[in-house]
Amino acid sequence: MKPAIIIPTYWAQTREKQAKRKVGAYDHTTPLDAQNPDLETCLISLEQVRGVLRVIILLVVDRDYEKQARARVDAICREHPNLSPLVIGSAEGRYIKDAVSDIAPDVSGEPVSLRGYGAIRNMGLVVAAVLGYDIAVFMDDDETAVDENFLIDAVYGLGNVNRQDLPIDAKSGYFLDTNGSCYADVEHPRWADKYWAKRSEFNEWMHIAQESTRISHSQYVCGGCFALHANAFSRIAFDPYITRGEDMDYLINMRMHGREVWFDNQWYVKHNPPETTSAASRFLQDVYRWSYEYEKVRFSNTQRDLHIITRQSLEPYPAPWLSQEVFERIKKTSFRHALVDREHFTYFTIWASGRFEARRWARRHAQSYLQFQTFWPRIMASLWSRTDIEQMIMQSQNLTGGDE
Repeated sequence: MKPAIIIPTYWAQTREKQAKRKVGAYDHTTPLDAQNPDLETCLISLEQVRGVLRVIILLVVDRDYEKQARARVDAICREHPNLSPLVIGSAEGRYIKDAVSDIAPDVSGEPVSLRGYGAIRNMGLVVAAVLGYDIAVFMDDDETAVDENFLIDAVYGLGNVNRQDLPIDAKSGYFLDTNGSCYADVEHPRWADKYWAKRSEFNEWMHIAQESTRISHSQYVCGGCFALHANAFSRIAFDPYITRGEDMDYLINMRMHGREVWFDNQWYVKHNPPETTSAASRFLQDVYRWSYEYEKVRFSNTQRDLHIITRQSLEPYPAPWLSQEVFERIKKTSFRHALVDREHFTYFTIWASGRFEARRWARRHAQSYLQFQTFWPRIMASLWSRTDIEQMIMQSQNLTGGDE
C-alpha cells in the first residue's frame, strides 16, 4: 500500500470577512495574519507518525489573497521536509482541471477544483492518482494525529474483505473533542434547536459503533479521519454540487453503487475547531445540504442501475434527515432561531423564503452528481500515474517557492 495524507486548508484575509451569510462560505478559515495556524499544528503532529510518504495540501483561498496565503503555507511546509509536503494551489490545480476538462468536456461546473467542499476533495483524489498513491487519507487542518500509529490504523483492513466477503475500501474513524470525548455535547440543548436534534441522533449511533467490533458498518463519515482505497476512490467521486457535508454524502454515494463505508472504532484524531463566526451561515448551508440530499436520494432511487437507499438502512442516523420530515425540521428551527437568535433577520429570511429557494435549487440539481459520476472512472483511469502532469506540478512547486 502507498498512502498519501490529504489536507485541505482554508485561508482568508480575516476570519470575519470570510464569514459571509451565504451558501458558499467555508466554516473554518485561517486568517493570513494568524499567529499559530492550524496547519502548522497539524503538520507538527504528523512528524511523530510512522510511515508518512507524502502530505498533499490543498490551498483554498480567494484569488486576491492567494500570493500571501501561498507564502505562508510554503513557509510552514519548509519546516517539515520529512513529510514531503506538496502544496496544490491554483497554478497546480489548473493542470488538473485542464486534464479533467479534456477527458470529460461535457461535465457542468467545476467538479474537480479548489472551490466547493466536494470538488476540493475530488482534487485531492486526482492528485493522489496522478502521483500513483493507492490510499487517500483525509485530515482537516484543525485536527491532529494523536500517536505514531495514525497511518497504521488508517490502512488497517483497507483493501481486504470481512468475514462476509464484503470489501473494505472506504473507512471512517472519528474525532475526539477538547474533552477527549467522541460524543456530541447535548447537555444543554437550546430551545431553538429542539427540532434540530442531529447531536442526540448521532450519539445514539456512536454508542452502538463504539460497542461493536473494531470494523463495522458505518452510518457516519468523519471527513477529517477518512481513508479510501483506490478500489473506491477511482470509481466513486465526492459530490461537487453539495453545499457541505460532502464526507457524509460519500457514504450515500457508495451505497447507491452497492458499496459500504466502514467504521473503525480504534482510529481517531483530535479536533481543535476555531469558533464558528456565523451560525446562521452554517444553518443556511445545512438547509441547502439536506434539501439537496433528500432530492438526490429520491431521484437515485428511481434509477434501475443504482441500489435503493431506504430509511431503515440509515437508522438511527442520518435517516430522519433524508426523509420528508427534514423540511418540517427546517421550518420550525429557522422560525425559533428568528425569535431568539442575535442573527434573527437571517433566520427569518431563511424561514420566509430561503428554505423554499433551497428546495427549488435541490430539485434542479438532483441529477447533477449522477451525471458527473458517469465520467469519474474514465477520468481516474486516464490520469492514474500521469508523469507529464506530475512533472508540471513539481515544476510549479519550484516556481512558487516549494521545495520539490
